[in-house]
Amino acid sequence: MRAAAYATSGPQRGVIRIINLPTPQPGPGEVRVRVRVSGVNPTDWKTRTAVTVAPPAFELIIPNQDGAGEIDAVGEGVAPQRVGQRVWLYNAQWRRAHGTAAQWIALPAGQAIPLPDGAGFDLGAGLGIPAITAHRCLFADGAIDGATVLVQGGAGAVGHAAIELARWGGARVIATVSSQDKAAIATTAGADLVVNYRTDDVVTRIREFAPHGVDRIIEVALSQNLEVDAAILSPAGTIASYARSESAVTPPRSLMELNATIAFVLVYTIPEAAKQHAVTDVSAALAAGVLTSLPVVRYGLEDAAGAHDAVQESAVGKVLIDIP
Repeated sequence: MRAAAYATSGPQRGVIRIINLPTPQPGPGEVRVRVRVSGVNPTDWKTRTAVTVAPPAFELIIPNQDGAGEIDAVGEGVAPQRVGQRVWLYNAQWRRAHGTAAQWIALPAGQAIPLPDGAGFDLGAGLGIPAITAHRCLFADGAIDGATVLVQGGAGAVGHAAIELARWGGARVIATVSSQDKAAIATTAGADLVVNYRTDDVVTRIREFAPHGVDRIIEVALSQNLEVDAAILSPAGTIASYARSESAVTPPRSLMELNATIAFVLVYTIPEAAKQHAVTDVSAALAAGVLTSLPVVRYGLEDAAGAHDAVQESAVGKVLIDIP
């Protein structure tokens, strides 16, 4: 099979090449998926380019955690009826050498989730990390029906999923963006109020919409936005941060006065029960037609390196790799 892969050591460390590898066979409890579309997330290029002091766990890695395709073989203990099923994949390369940037992948059956009729491979390949992360940020403390939620960065993959899942959960949704094009994405996703943080007075606009403050903030840039977050959070509100801060964070005293919570979310290490809750809810929202795809930026497998570069350079939309 054809696959994109990179070495984890030596002079070519982190350099993506297109190579031929044996087609994997599913082991016990696994399914084999003929991948049609591979989704690229920031974590994929960050893992590939990270400098670590520990020896690498694998000499060669096929990147990318998310994808979509059809099950074409099953291992021992998996219902044969799953063959032919269209599925979306998540956490495919977590603690494994084999991600979705290849024609085939064998992985645990529970990480291949059925795609409902009407949901295409592009949408499926964009779910995984973004949708599960967004779900955890939104629902870690329970239902959000009637709540007011702020999504910082509403045109990103996690932000887009958070808007749609928050509306599905019964919340009013505010989103911040940095351009008119991104405002259109957040509006189409269902945000009730969209604020351009480059041109608008964010605190004033949000306080006009939500005089008592927002109950939950989905945060992509905690160190940059914390002062604004503190100015608009309601008493006992929560800031759920899912991205690493580039600088130190000093919480203002006002957050203590609010009895606020700052919660951190890393999709790979959230409790297994929370992960399954997210998968169940994402599947239900998908079946209800609630979840939609971001504008797509497409690459072929031969230019998998370009797809990683596009995500690193903050391409607007969802970067996908078509697998031949």
